[in-house]
Amino acid sequence: MGLFDTLRNSPALQGALGQLEAAVLPAVLSEVLGQGGQGGLGAIVAKLEQAGFGAQVKSWLGNGQNLPISAEQLQEVLGSDVVKQLAARFNVPVDQLSKILAEQLPLAVDHASPDGKLPHSA
Repeated sequence: MGLFDTLRNSPALQGALGQLEAAVLPAVLSEVLGQGGQGGLGAIVAKLEQAGFGAQVKSWLGNGQNLPISAEQLQEVLGSDVVKQLAARFNVPVDQLSKILAEQLPLAVDHASPDGKLPHSA
């Protein structure tokens, strides 16, 4: 089972998947995390740390419980224009997309860093 399968099957998403279909979640996360691009995950982590969310990021990278980030905080870091564009592209309400990203980003970072460190881009 891959990262996106794990995220897609998480209990937190079961109610929200009515509008955000399971096939759309991986595409949205790929856009946000820059999957396939160089340093996408590292770039978003750096943005979060620069915006004062270093404690959250550290918890996502480390073992143990992931500290939360709110939908509003994440939208502020990513930029409301980016979130609005993603929501429009995938035909999902902005508030719902922000909430799902805030729930799933910590899991995505956690799964991408099993040894407590981000993979380095070549």
